[in-house]
Amino acid sequence: MVTGCRIQNGGAVQFYRISASEKGKKKSSWLPCYIRGLHPVCCAVTLLRRTPSSSDMSSRVAVVTGSNKGIGLAIVRDLCKKFPGVVYLTARDVGRGGEAVASLSSEGVTAMFHQLDINDLSSITAAAAYFKDKYGGVDVLVNNAGIAFKVADDAPFAVQADVTLKTNFFATRDMLTHFLPIIKAGGRVVNVSSFVGVRTLNMCSAALQQRFRSDDITEDELVTLMQQFVDKTKTAEHKQAGWPETAYGVSKTGLTTLSMILARRLSKERPNDGILLNACCPGWVRTDMAGPKAPKSPEEGAVTPVYLSLLPAGATDPHGKFVSDKEVQVW
Repeated sequence: MVTGCRIQNGGAVQFYRISASEKGKKKSSWLPCYIRGLHPVCCAVTLLRRTPSSSDMSSRVAVVTGSNKGIGLAIVRDLCKKFPGVVYLTARDVGRGGEAVASLSSEGVTAMFHQLDINDLSSITAAAAYFKDKYGGVDVLVNNAGIAFKVADDAPFAVQADVTLKTNFFATRDMLTHFLPIIKAGGRVVNVSSFVGVRTLNMCSAALQQRFRSDDITEDELVTLMQQFVDKTKTAEHKQAGWPETAYGVSKTGLTTLSMILARRLSKERPNDGILLNACCPGWVRTDMAGPKAPKSPEEGAVTPVYLSLLPAGATDPHGKFVSDKEVQVW
């Protein structure tokens, strides 16, 4: 057998296998597969450039970032069963993404794959262009990708702050900057945040709490505050400036606040489009990031993100809220 993949225009990948006797022929079986249990290997790559069909443009599409494992994979699995359209699993690594698609396929669940690294702006813009050109936009976007340092990690706190906010806040903001303009009318945007962000907010100085809870905080002001935290950690002055000692918590405080800011903007700039944007907490979930002692399974962690992704047409609430266990929480 010869195993390979084809990369569609914009970066979507399909894996395939063909028998040796079929080499050179156009007919092949396109599906996720492996060589001796290793990552899918691109023995042959075909760049496909075609005009999107009308059926593509009329299809509904959901995109989940960081979804080759854990909560993200559970969200994709559930959306594949409940969402009336095409669901895209995305990951930085093509091989790991292919393995995840193959795993779902073995369960009888069909997901598409697109390479997407939210820390790479060119990857974000390429993905946004792909979904705009092929489908006319995106109906559901779940920003699930995120990182957290282990408690025992001995990396300097300033390094942890820089790396954590780069992904959890700044890179997710880049995703929203480039994907919000292509969210279709009636779309749903879900930012996977954390209850740790609420706890962290309550540990901030009164002045910081007031700004994070304010209805008039702007995106620019929020970005300045997030960068201030990172900068203050480099001189060990973050506590004096009113910040607590948790990079992950600050990143999630920022993400939830950003969600509220962007929801208000959507209501002002696209009032008739019925788009709902929320932040949510999946709970403490057993993942590589949270560890094996967490009480929730990834499937249980996916419940609230999927609930928000599938809010019915015509719904007006929740919007611009922080949601946990399918209930709006006090911010």
